Amino acid sequence: MSLRVGVVGAGIMGADHVRTLHRSISGAWVQAVADVELARAEHVLASIDGGSDAWATADPAGLIADPRIDAVVIASSDATHAEFINAAVRAGKPVLSEKPLAPTLGEALELQKSVGADAGLVSLGFMRRFDPGYTQLKAAIETRSIGRPLLLHCVSRGVSSAPGTTTESSVTNSLVHELDVVPWLLNSPVVQVSWHAPTVAATAEGALQDPQLVLLRTADGVLTSCETVLNARYGYDIRCEVVGETGAISLAEPVRVITDGIGGRSVEYAADWRPRFADAYRLELQAWVDGIERGRSDSEPTPVLARLMDGVRASAVAEAVIESLHHEGRPTDVKLLEDIR
Repeated sequence: MSLRVGVVGAGIMGADHVRTLHRSISGAWVQAVADVELARAEHVLASIDGGSDAWATADPAGLIADPRIDAVVIASSDATHAEFINAAVRAGKPVLSEKPLAPTLGEALELQKSVGADAGLVSLGFMRRFDPGYTQLKAAIETRSIGRPLLLHCVSRGVSSAPGTTTESSVTNSLVHELDVVPWLLNSPVVQVSWHAPTVAATAEGALQDPQLVLLRTADGVLTSCETVLNARYGYDIRCEVVGETGAISLAEPVRVITDGIGGRSVEYAADWRPRFADAYRLELQAWVDGIERGRSDSEPTPVLARLMDGVRASAVAEAVIESLHHEGRPTDVKLLEDIR
């Protein structure tokens, strides 16, 4: 029997999940879409052949509680994630939520306490764990094909920041991907951070410091630099290089064509994250659905999927980064490391 999935949130992210579930995922289909703007949910559902039983609603809580829904994908605003995750767990339904788990560490810890022994129902959308390039980096680190890792260099550049983005929210919403994928790659927790910034770019908007540079030190002694530029303008560009004792390995930007023209050669960059990480999102959603089907008796997700505790750890590191930025880049230890490791 196909898994009946309800999607909460019909913005860019939610719409992408709806279409991926409909077009590319076996063993599941979209039963309903909820958004506080009903017209947006209706538009997303109308864009697919959802079937006569699928519906749109402006009541996310009602969708989560509805007995016709087997599992829930949450792609609503960051501030709502913890509330809706909690509601899904109370309803006994597996839930895959977009990152972050919650905007603050305090809220993440409250959610952890609330779900208790049912934490196995919760998966978190750190999709880079499924990206073919990142999985090859992890394999190289684990097999020591470049020797023991010493340095990581991560770059995350977007075309333009979302309206209302602040320096703090860019940490919890954008940099948080590195805060998960770096300890996942190294299999070692982040223990110390420091935040740094150059002159603000003319392209930055509002209260946003852009660019930013964050240094992460993991328990294994590896040092990672994380460059974040939300208003790079030229395209969506994600990079990661691992420098080892005997070599280095880095992501190659996935492109299908190279253009040779007069006096030069060029490639095109994606306008946002959807083309770049389409495979990762598809693989993540399929793994989530397959894990539910395989593990209905114990509700345990696949090991690659990020779990609730991964979200708590990322929130702890994000809090340390924000503390560092509020203290002029002072190195800051990650709080509660022993409690949440």
